[in-house]
Amino acid sequence: MNASSLTLVKKTHSCVRLERDGQSLVIDPGGFSEDDATVGADAILVTHEHPDHFDEARLRAALESDPALQVWTLRSVAEQVSAAFPGRVHTVGHGDTFTAAGLDVQVHGELHAVIHPDIPRITNIGFLVDGSVFHPGDALTVPEHPVDTLMLPVMAPWNKISEVIDYVREVKPRRAIDIHDALLTDLARPIYDMQIGALGGADHSRLTPGDATGL
Repeated sequence: MNASSLTLVKKTHSCVRLERDGQSLVIDPGGFSEDDATVGADAILVTHEHPDHFDEARLRAALESDPALQVWTLRSVAEQVSAAFPGRVHTVGHGDTFTAAGLDVQVHGELHAVIHPDIPRITNIGFLVDGSVFHPGDALTVPEHPVDTLMLPVMAPWNKISEVIDYVREVKPRRAIDIHDALLTDLARPIYDMQIGALGGADHSRLTPGDATGL
């Protein structure tokens, strides 16, 4: 572990930015996140191909504007952009490890959560950053590694509140911070806050897009 602290900046929906020592790593800057979500990033990680996590035009624009920017993602995303940016878009899968923006990253998981049995499942990977912060993408993947801060998908077409609560219980993080929350209305947020906070067994919080917290 590095001595300097890691800062988390929440962006809209499932996009987060992790910063340390002047470097920054952005996860899932999809179509719901801010236009400037990737500006100044040293590395981008993408969990899967759904448009609320992967915006191809935005990713290409970011790579074109910064020749030093590197991307790590799974094959279904990499094959859409890698040809135009040789050596800069890295394909990774479950069990892989790499360093991005000065941070150690482990890859966990293989499949997107079931939306409906009639909808074929796509691939999905989660990223454990700095051995402490886990972003699962669109899955309830439990990494084989202790998690300090769990980025918690709270509202999606593929989950319900009981599954979210049980996921926190199974991962056993010190704290859980909401992601995948753009579909959750302000009216519903207090209900989710109360139930996850009371039953999950971990400190639970949510950040307004643009807010930052030390990890």
